[in-house]
Amino acid sequence: MRGQALADHGRFLEAMEVEVELLTEAARRTASGTPVRMCPGWTVGEVVRHVGSVYRVVLSWLAHGRRPREWQRDPAPGQSVEDYLREGLAELTGELARHDPGDRAATWWPADPTYGFWRRRMAHETTIHRVDVQDAAGVEVAAITDDIAIDGVDEALTLWFGQRLPMLGLTGTRPGLVAVRSGGHTWIARAGPAETVAWRCSGTEADQADATVSGAPQEIYLWLWGRGWPGSVIVDGDDDAAGQLWALMRLATR
Repeated sequence: MRGQALADHGRFLEAMEVEVELLTEAARRTASGTPVRMCPGWTVGEVVRHVGSVYRVVLSWLAHGRRPREWQRDPAPGQSVEDYLREGLAELTGELARHDPGDRAATWWPADPTYGFWRRRMAHETTIHRVDVQDAAGVEVAAITDDIAIDGVDEALTLWFGQRLPMLGLTGTRPGLVAVRSGGHTWIARAGPAETVAWRCSGTEADQADATVSGAPQEIYLWLWGRGWPGSVIVDGDDDAAGQLWALMRLATR
């Protein structure tokens, strides 16, 4: 079962393994206290610990069938954050692999109450923070494969923009319809004082948009997550509408 994902669910477990290797390798190349430019106020060590902590929080979701009361999990005394991360990865991927992606599980997205939700969510959580740590360490940012990046664009728009923002009670200040195009896929993101929603769409539907944001899958993915660079995507049409989408994504993913 694919659920809400555009990529194969088996790819998410593979991606988690690869991304943790890249993340820990980059972390070893710099001091733990190195500031992370893309996560203001955080250090490399804190980002690594955060990802390992999130893995354990997800395990608690799955074990107890509800949102955990505590969202902070720390390494054991004397345990490095890298070992803490690897240990959490092994426990979480083992648990996820024991279940079909379509099996029901507690999640925070009503549209996808399955184990597949967590495969997808953790693959992207790890990928984004791997990019953060590689950037902080001053090493080359490794490429994100197109299938993972396209799925990440979909998740960013439909889950974070379309679900997370309403959960937080956040809306746009002006009506705006933005089409996002990449890798043969198109999405619409509609924001304004009364509504914040995004969906996959046909190309003709996107013709009514105030602005179109397009680019390679990796660049669109990183742009939506606030990790893009100036000029990394192409904006046609209303710059303010595209700017509002970018700003709202910052609020959704902070």
